[in-house]
Amino acid sequence: MTPKISFRDVTRTFPLDRTAFTALGGVTLDVADEEFVTLVGPSGCGKSTLLNLAAGLDEPTSGEVLVDGAPVTGPGPDRGMIFQQYALFPWLTVRGNVEFGLKLASLPAGERRRRADRAIALVGLTDFADALPKTLSGGMRQRCAIARAYAADPRVLLMDEPFGALDALTRVQLQNQLLETWSRERRTVLFVTHDVDEAVYLARRVVVMAARPGRIHRVVDVDLPYPRTEEVRLSPEFARIRNTVWRAVYHQEPAPATGG
Repeated sequence: MTPKISFRDVTRTFPLDRTAFTALGGVTLDVADEEFVTLVGPSGCGKSTLLNLAAGLDEPTSGEVLVDGAPVTGPGPDRGMIFQQYALFPWLTVRGNVEFGLKLASLPAGERRRRADRAIALVGLTDFADALPKTLSGGMRQRCAIARAYAADPRVLLMDEPFGALDALTRVQLQNQLLETWSRERRTVLFVTHDVDEAVYLARRVVVMAARPGRIHRVVDVDLPYPRTEEVRLSPEFARIRNTVWRAVYHQEPAPATGG
């Protein structure tokens, strides 16, 4: 079966003064259709770069990125990107923000309204559809941003630290809501986080990355049942997997030196 997302020996370098910085060095990874995969690792290991390549917001220096077996040549409606910053239009209501991309796509008003209201309901904001962002909490604003991505009906969700700026309680609530929505919609999710607990709680597989150059250090299977619950989070098996990922992230050997 063709993977939903494939990174094939992907390298990405950026110019730096008179030399170049290698953000990613030879990354190969397949993500299956409907799979939930988290990327975790130290700062500078290329997690967000990998996500931007999948989104078509950047291009690899070498190698290739495929979605459904076709090379990624730019952004597309099949992929929805969600960032840590909400990037909502303050003068538009929740519904107006969610409909914005659909309006740019020239969808009829009735179809825009139907899609927007469905996405808003999925994230639990129906009672706030006519509210402005300034009246919402941080968690509600992020839910609005997620609804905006859902409304375009992408089969792939690319999420870059979407809960990173939220307080611990709100973060847990949105993790649970994301998993509830994923269990119904079964989209493919590639989710970047710095939080090891979050990475394990959400994913079927945790991809641990290492830096200098950015590369895959280890892939950890998360053999925990869905739906994920508080009991799962407090279980000995969760603790075992969390500790495995923690050690992989924070006890990495440095990359070997190269050159003569």
